[in-house]
Amino acid sequence: MDRDSLKKTPTGQHVANLWLNTGLVIVDIIVPRLKGPLSTDMYGVQWVITAYMMAAAVGLILVEWLIGKYGRKWVYLGGVTLFTIASFACGSATALPEMVIFRIFQGFGEALIMVTAQAMVFSFFPDEKRGLAMGVFALGVAFAPAVGPTLGGYLTEQFGWRSLFFVNVPVGITLLLFGGLLLPNNYPPKRYPLNLPSLTFLTLFTLSLLLLLSKGEELGWFNSQLIIYLGWGSWISLLLFILSEFLSSRSLFDYSLFYHPHYSIGIIVYFTLLGFSMYQYFYLIPIYYEQLKGFSSLQTGLGVLGFGIWIGVFSIIAGGLSDRFSPVPILVVAGVVYFFTTGFLFPTLNYYTPFWEGVLKTIPLGIVMGLFFAPITLMVMKSSGEKVEQGVMMMDYVRFIGGSFGTAIATNNLHYFTNRALDGITILQNRELTGQLLLKLHHQLGDKGIFLWAQFQQLMGFNYGFKWVWWEGFQWGIIGVVALLLLPFLKKR
Repeated sequence: MDRDSLKKTPTGQHVANLWLNTGLVIVDIIVPRLKGPLSTDMYGVQWVITAYMMAAAVGLILVEWLIGKYGRKWVYLGGVTLFTIASFACGSATALPEMVIFRIFQGFGEALIMVTAQAMVFSFFPDEKRGLAMGVFALGVAFAPAVGPTLGGYLTEQFGWRSLFFVNVPVGITLLLFGGLLLPNNYPPKRYPLNLPSLTFLTLFTLSLLLLLSKGEELGWFNSQLIIYLGWGSWISLLLFILSEFLSSRSLFDYSLFYHPHYSIGIIVYFTLLGFSMYQYFYLIPIYYEQLKGFSSLQTGLGVLGFGIWIGVFSIIAGGLSDRFSPVPILVVAGVVYFFTTGFLFPTLNYYTPFWEGVLKTIPLGIVMGLFFAPITLMVMKSSGEKVEQGVMMMDYVRFIGGSFGTAIATNNLHYFTNRALDGITILQNRELTGQLLLKLHHQLGDKGIFLWAQFQQLMGFNYGFKWVWWEGFQWGIIGVVALLLLPFLKKR
């Protein structure tokens, strides 16, 4: 492989990562619009997201074994092929069952691409340049959720919802052609038997847990028999997985990596700070702009882009600084800024906050995310030694699980605190004055006046409830911030 080809190859992996993650996020934009074309309701189209997440999580569990059997290059090309074909099939789907099946294949392909692409980029660069490489690679993970809403809204308005899937096809074909020509195949397969009992139990645990978190709010959590069964199923599967790993001569994973403090702290931070906390803000910020503030999809996308741009800028800066110094001080700074931003700036965002002020107050979150992704990824992958694939797989797996928890928590809190605030408004109202106002509204506007008053109260409940939802996201983030602050005191092994 010549030097020019080697320079081009990492670029292709960076493009693949940005393409993949942007494609994931922009699909979220069109989910409510699929009810008519797929002849279903809102709960039905949620399977478009749920099926994808479940398939991707299962793919992550398998990917290390597949790489060991077939090599990074062929697993990567297989993932690109599967994702591209499934994208075309999703764009052509006419019914919900078709869409769900094709999304399963798409999600499985995403898992193969994510792990292999990141492992190859890490190996292409010398040790002193890997931080910068991870900074550029982090654009796909961190920047895509900011670009996705704007791009998704534009494509849907101009070309229809199917274009969000079809746009993946030419990019996928291009990556497949160049990847086949340029990617080296100098990583010999390391064949070893697959621990089927452990794989089965971990897969059952993952599917049960993700389904529980995705459908819990819809079914009333543990008031539903299905949610109870899923809860017991996930716990039993997890216990059987632990037992299988303990008794097996060859476990599914190499647990000795957790003896390295930087690896363990990195996984914990990825699970708590990114999954439980940052994912809540990713989920809540578009809702804040569109549902509370009443902005259009395009203006909401611009608001998200306002902090997303800084993710891209500081990802590269953080990667370069990690190479020059160490990931640890950058992560400590990111933790402190995150604590301040989510604890003091976000709780002040409400219905009365002007658009420009909302964008300004979310910019530090973009900076923190930019400072976070490259150093934490570099730290975990360096700590993984020869088990780079497992390091990447573990990060992405806990990202899926933690992110599902974060989204479920945010959804539940949004309903709970909104209803609590609405009850408080009702209790504190002066009944006599409120009754006089309702009479005047009814006299002048009829039933529309009563409806407008009810809508106003609901809006204020939503507004006051949001303050506590922001605060809950901050509280979950404290766990990850504390873990980051411990890094300078850990001995590097």
